[in-house]
Amino acid sequence: MSIDNATVTKIASLAHIRVEEHEKAKYAAQIGGIMKWIEQLEAVNTDGVEPLSSVTDITLRAREDVINDGGIQADILANAPETTAGFFVVPKIVE
Repeated sequence: MSIDNATVTKIASLAHIRVEEHEKAKYAAQIGGIMKWIEQLEAVNTDGVEPLSSVTDITLRAREDVINDGGIQADILANAPETTAGFFVVPKIVE
């Protein structure tokens, strides 16, 4: 697949990147090389190959999904420089 400067300009516009005019030929060649590589991958026969979600056949153990508040409010508040009634005290931002 041949990539021209107009295509590079369109790709740059879609990606919201600025490409200088003198760089467009270099990028066109690089994108063209990537497209050739993709064409090579499409030529590979994958009949009978099962899709993979992982390269290892390991099933991770799932922990029980229990909703709780953590029960460590006192530990967390111990690190705060100032607290009141179980809450952090922060500087007033809006006047």
